[in-house]
Amino acid sequence: MSRILVIGATGLIGAHVAASLAAAGHEVTGAARDVGSASRRMSLVRWLPVDVARTSTQTWRGHLAGIDAVVNCAGALQSGPMDDLAGTHERGPRALVAACEATGVRRFIHFSAMGVDVATPTEFSRSKLAGDTALMASDLDWIILRPSVVLGDAAYGASALIRGLAILPVLPVMPDTAELQPVSLADVVATVAFFTRPDAPVRLALPLAGPDRLTFTALVGLYRRWLGDPPATEFSLPGWLAMPLYRSGDLTGWLGWRPPVRSTARREIARGAVGDNRQWTTLTGIQPQSVEAMLNARPASVQERWFAGLYLLKPVVLVSLALFWIGSGLASLGPGYASGITLMEQGGAGALAAIAVIGGGLADLLVGAGIAVRRTARLALVAGIIVSLFYALAGTILTPWLWLDPLAPLLKIAPVLCLHLVALATLRDR
Repeated sequence: MSRILVIGATGLIGAHVAASLAAAGHEVTGAARDVGSASRRMSLVRWLPVDVARTSTQTWRGHLAGIDAVVNCAGALQSGPMDDLAGTHERGPRALVAACEATGVRRFIHFSAMGVDVATPTEFSRSKLAGDTALMASDLDWIILRPSVVLGDAAYGASALIRGLAILPVLPVMPDTAELQPVSLADVVATVAFFTRPDAPVRLALPLAGPDRLTFTALVGLYRRWLGDPPATEFSLPGWLAMPLYRSGDLTGWLGWRPPVRSTARREIARGAVGDNRQWTTLTGIQPQSVEAMLNARPASVQERWFAGLYLLKPVVLVSLALFWIGSGLASLGPGYASGITLMEQGGAGALAAIAVIGGGLADLLVGAGIAVRRTARLALVAGIIVSLFYALAGTILTPWLWLDPLAPLLKIAPVLCLHLVALATLRDR
């Protein structure tokens, strides 16, 4: 058995590759930026906290001691505070390739993307191709895998969006989408296992495409039928309405979130993701599964329906809570300031009334801004729960009559708390 380093081992593909190789008896080291949760979930894997975009050749040389093969699954869709495409797809792999050459690690399995050798309309595809080119220029025993949209039991990014759209009774059809040849995650994992064998062919680039060419709408329809629902009513979304959706995705991306609907996705899906799978099948003997066969092999469970139903509600809940807290803070410090002072004085706050209103307004603004930013969202949601409970307690002591007020300002704290708990429960992406 081999000692294998899997880069990006917490992602959709990387996690399944690492788990499968470890289960097969290989000694697997999983590398990722955040390995805390993964180290508890995948105990057969040894974990290495490392950011491929910021790791030097010299540092990689230390990590490669005793390693027989590298599988690079690291990737990102669009640059932002959390992701650096050039670093992840080009500079990082270059440093890793140089370290492999220096330490004698020969076998290097590298994940690229379908069609980057044909067209590069975005930074995503350009940086992917640059990483491929650097690897092909090396003297390593390289294998470049270029999958189409990868679908499996787990879901993240585009595959999660497909499930979220599949639950909708009315399906918005985005303009300018080309055909896809989705590929099974199980087939992708099996392909990696094949190429880790010492006798497997090397120095080749393979498109990994499923057997069926599907429109995005048809693909969503297959998942909707899998969930047990009748066909959805479709309507074409005009370009002038679709563009703000992509731009809002870009905005949330700069706040640290990773929504699948961003301008990079718009341009990449317009190119499509189709390819010839005959070389893949001939070399490996793998007969790629169709989406329908993959879904038929595992009937949808109630958990699948819950995920699909909550997927698009998650951003609605988070945006609502951020706007709620920010709006509350602005109201307290602006048009509602005088009435807030009056209410505090009626409750006996006296000279502390202004401090209470200003302090509450600032706290609300901080909670709302914290929820909007991915890095601080969890802490801000917990803070929102604490602040809400404090308001309930303070209101009970100072203004108990508000429990019976027709507008129910204190009673409404309960559903707000519930929304915070829902947001915390669904916050994790993978």
